[in-house]
Amino acid sequence: MHVIATAGHVDHGKSALLRALTGMEPDRWEEERRRGLTIDLGFVWMDGGRGPIAFVDVPGHERFVGNMLAGVGPVPAVLFVVAADEGWMPQSAEHLLALDALGVRHGVLAVTKTDLMEPDLAAEEALDAIRRTSLGEVRWVGVSARTGDGLSELRGALEDLAVELPDSDATAAVRLWVDRSFIVRGAGLVVTGTLVAGTIRPGDTLELARTATRFVVREVQSLNQRVDEAVGVARVALNLRGAQRGELRRGDSLMTPGTYRSTAVADARVRLCRPDDLPRELLLHVGTATVECGVRPVGADTVRLTMGTALPLRVGDRVVLRHDRGVAGGAVVLDVEPPLFNRRGAARSRAGELDGYPDTPDGPGELHRRGIVREGTLRAIGVEPPVPPLAGDWLVDPDLYRDLRKRLAAMVTRRAHDSSASPLPVEEARKALELPDSRLVPALLTPGLAVRDGMIVHVEAPDTLAPAVRQAVEALERRLADSGFTVPAEDDLAALGLTAAGIAAAVRAGRLVRLAPDVVLLSGTVGRAVTVLAGLPQPFTVSEARQALGTTRKVIVPLLEHLAMRGRTRRTEDGRHLVTGR
Repeated sequence: MHVIATAGHVDHGKSALLRALTGMEPDRWEEERRRGLTIDLGFVWMDGGRGPIAFVDVPGHERFVGNMLAGVGPVPAVLFVVAADEGWMPQSAEHLLALDALGVRHGVLAVTKTDLMEPDLAAEEALDAIRRTSLGEVRWVGVSARTGDGLSELRGALEDLAVELPDSDATAAVRLWVDRSFIVRGAGLVVTGTLVAGTIRPGDTLELARTATRFVVREVQSLNQRVDEAVGVARVALNLRGAQRGELRRGDSLMTPGTYRSTAVADARVRLCRPDDLPRELLLHVGTATVECGVRPVGADTVRLTMGTALPLRVGDRVVLRHDRGVAGGAVVLDVEPPLFNRRGAARSRAGELDGYPDTPDGPGELHRRGIVREGTLRAIGVEPPVPPLAGDWLVDPDLYRDLRKRLAAMVTRRAHDSSASPLPVEEARKALELPDSRLVPALLTPGLAVRDGMIVHVEAPDTLAPAVRQAVEALERRLADSGFTVPAEDDLAALGLTAAGIAAAVRAGRLVRLAPDVVLLSGTVGRAVTVLAGLPQPFTVSEARQALGTTRKVIVPLLEHLAMRGRTRRTEDGRHLVTGR
């Protein structure tokens, strides 16, 4: 399906033209038909030969510009209508300004009422105005809805226009701007909108951006037909399970859960106007939404927008800015997570930064500016991740990745040159490199390095001890190698250079075992103790164990507790012990 909005001055025949093209009535309200004046949006469609073409008919009267903008906001193409007998008019210019602000690039000009006047002069005037906008050169057709002259040619022009429209991404996250909400007896709440991209199926869950409430899609219709799925671009009607009257309204947005972030502050580049010419308070239109907005000039063509209502904006979104005199211009969103202006000169510095932001979303550029960011964050602001995650869902800018690897390698090398220092802990490295997640540290290691027990070591290192501590433990192992079950005295440990920190590191590395604050054993000594205890008649008493090992109660009691905790011994009901495993 293709979706095209109308645009043009009031009474230039937009609705009459759609009746003639489609055989359907775009004016839904009795008042509209009675007055011959479109007030709200209308929706009709025709067979396009290459697929249906749906139309969003918008009002042309200046009092209903807000409704007009809600109609053209999500739509990628326009049927611009100018009457041959009146030519270019004030609302023609305002509608064109809005389309230019939105960056609409595809359209057809229909010069209507050719039964009253030749169309050439009106066409020349309209084309001259249109070619100076984002629409550029467009095809035009003279047509009369009353006589039918030119209708066939117009249908052909619209079919050709549909072929030129870019394909949408069926796999994209859904962001459906709601343009109607109503109750159907026996079915409940139904909302309609133009699905620009993505796919919606019955059973899908969508999230209302304004409240984060989730709704299950009970039924999907497109062009008044129930469908198994709707793929953008398409006009859709969704029956939402559990939604109540008034819970959704025009301007709301239904999103794929977890794929967006609502924001009330955004930095943008203005179009068709200058920042200093804008009032400080105006209306902002995006999709079908209209919200009050404060404007603060930042640079020569950039502003900070502060909205009265948070919206699910994305980088690259086009918005229309309107004041009480009409459309003032437009803006393209550059950043939906801008920094605070909380210091002197922050706005001036920000102006320089924004000068380098492109109008079109740029994955590598967004990642470079952020350095490290979650994959979902980029997608939520409308940017496709340019690189795969480095660890978890974290993306790292390639230039920053190379810098971080060098810095980490240098930190490890400096630590290795200090014989009294233990290897670099992962958490210490994380803090030094200002990383948001410790899982990134192993992913930054250069070849030859590894993580053991939370420490960064060379892969050939026997443990995570500092060289001086390792040497002291090895000296203790040699001294006690043939001494059976021996508990080294504190003076012995101190004489070898084993400080409290060194002992703690050796315990973490598994080279020493701490039974009590002042009782430390070699890990091999514990194994020898189990062998001796296994040779006793089972079960045995604490006293028998103490005598067999030739030690004191101060040592044997915590030793047996240590062995029991590790499943190597078990205490019986009568308070004795037996060896359960070597």
